[in-house]
Amino acid sequence: MRYLRFAVAALGLVASTAFASPADPKLGTDYVQLASPQPVQAVGKKVEVIEFFMYHCPHCNVLEPFLAEWVKKRSNDIVFKRVHMPFTGANDPEAHLYLTLEAMGKLDEMHAKVFKAIHVDRMRPTEPALIDFVVKNGVDKAKFMDTWNSFGVMTKLKRLQSILNAYKVDSVPTLVIDGKLMTSPSVVGASNPSMDEASLSRATIQALDNIVTKVAKSK
Repeated sequence: MRYLRFAVAALGLVASTAFASPADPKLGTDYVQLASPQPVQAVGKKVEVIEFFMYHCPHCNVLEPFLAEWVKKRSNDIVFKRVHMPFTGANDPEAHLYLTLEAMGKLDEMHAKVFKAIHVDRMRPTEPALIDFVVKNGVDKAKFMDTWNSFGVMTKLKRLQSILNAYKVDSVPTLVIDGKLMTSPSVVGASNPSMDEASLSRATIQALDNIVTKVAKSK
């Protein structure tokens, strides 16, 4: 499974100037349309935004702080969800961890810590290592394992591949807006090939912000 469709190594060679996505986002430059629109859960003027990501993806790690700040800023305007792609299949330990933390209401506490453990502290995201990590970070092991093995979590884990198939997402990070529009660093970066990753992440979030504003006005 791919992270980004472009060569990220090339992006790190050239520093870029600040980039601002146009207030009127452009199809093919700032976003693309999904081949098959998907149902959304947002109601009224709120806009659904879904991030497809993986904990071990380096590009998701770069995007994460920019995205987290944006979600707080637009919390009154959006319904935000994440879907962890099952990189190793139906029993992917990272996806399993995400769904378990979500079910326990521990994501706000643990989400950024998982990224740090993998990308800064160089933890290998195997099942034993991830379980040991959350326990060392104060999560009750018995409750965690009960949730890990629960019917609800196992059912959601098995459904992940069908979600990916429905949205036809094959790289991360990917952001889907209103069940029909998609943006990502790879989309934004296609027309800005000299950007470094931090600038590209900022540009992606600016594009996301403009797309959400545009969609909200059309509701």
